Amino acid sequence: MRARIWLVIMLLLAGGCSGEEVEQFAGMELQAWVHAGQEKERLVIEDQVTRFNETHPAIQVSLTMIPERSYNAQLQAAAMAGDLPDLLELDGPYVANYVWQGQLQPLDGLLAPELLADLLPSIINQGTYKGRLYSVGVFDSGLGLYGRRSMLERAGARIPAGPEEAWSASEFAGLLKALAEDDDDGAVLDLKLNYPGEWFTYAFSPIIQSAGGDLIDRSDYGSAAGRLNSPEAVTALVEIQAWLAAGYVDANVDDAAFAGGRVALSWVGHWQYPDYREAVGDDLVVLPLPDFGQGSRTGQGSWCWGMTVTGAKAAAAATFLHFLLEPEEVLAMATANGAVPATGRALARSDLYGPAGPLRLFADQLAEGYSVARPQTPAYPVITSAFQQAFHDIRHGSNVQASLDRAVAVIDQDIADNKGYQ
Repeated sequence: MRARIWLVIMLLLAGGCSGEEVEQFAGMELQAWVHAGQEKERLVIEDQVTRFNETHPAIQVSLTMIPERSYNAQLQAAAMAGDLPDLLELDGPYVANYVWQGQLQPLDGLLAPELLADLLPSIINQGTYKGRLYSVGVFDSGLGLYGRRSMLERAGARIPAGPEEAWSASEFAGLLKALAEDDDDGAVLDLKLNYPGEWFTYAFSPIIQSAGGDLIDRSDYGSAAGRLNSPEAVTALVEIQAWLAAGYVDANVDDAAFAGGRVALSWVGHWQYPDYREAVGDDLVVLPLPDFGQGSRTGQGSWCWGMTVTGAKAAAAATFLHFLLEPEEVLAMATANGAVPATGRALARSDLYGPAGPLRLFADQLAEGYSVARPQTPAYPVITSAFQQAFHDIRHGSNVQASLDRAVAVIDQDIADNKGYQ
């Protein structure tokens, strides 16, 4: 059966509507759900589905867009009702939870080895659970600092060329102090505190990992104790709390702290580059996050594709995924949303992320081991919720150790209640 599926896939990839394709897939319809992201993303995926349907008439993909803020809730409701689509987008860190629920099929044997070898290691890492691949993305994410070079140089800062040269935590604190002394209100750093929910785990758990802690013990994913509330994690978040207490962080309620010129540094992801480049021009510099002791770390992971179907439908769905992961299609989506292209072939052709691109830092971080996947465990929804609450409390002055201890208790209780998610 597997040989037959491979034959069909190879015929489809070769182009044209073969008799084998018609025999295997004629009249086959695939339901696909995606999050309704920014308008440019929506236009690209709509165009891709239209072109796929035109060139693969035996397979017709029907696209449903769901608002991003309610997307995961609607997926969960559909899963409980047994009404998930054939193909669906998921936010990367939630993949393990859907696998544990029995909702996703492994992609083993459905994707060509050459395609898998071309994917960024971070894409494979995020989509793998217990040794099997369940999802692939057409783009990945990157986290770093955007700076105004002129302000940094005026403050006497050196400019790190890459993550191996990242500022130490103490060096960064000294830089914030120097910048604040030359600033009207002393607020010189944007942490995107105006962003909601998952941002806080994505953006600030790398601080803990850079210090030597983590959100959970990844040896068995059985407990967060001794990792999330470790001395290293506490020390790192005490440092962040000190920045806040000193008034170095702009509340950024208007989301214009950096672009509007109020701050010299913005802690955010790849997606801000177009707006920042337009606002700052050649004065813009892209920098790694500070090193809190164990090397600079960055978040990774983004929207990815999984499937719920088997047999001939799985082969048809895999054909659609192969189409989306062609270099031209990867670049179309990456151009629309500014994200890191998911394949080596697309990266090499990217004006932003290629060898001479202004955002090469984000690609290098993903390829060279500086990025850390959010924990691949079904407990992740509870982990991220507990960490978000802890960060909220710490941000508003609560004791760091006590806040992290409470988060650990919530996480470990959930794992115990679910019998270790075995």
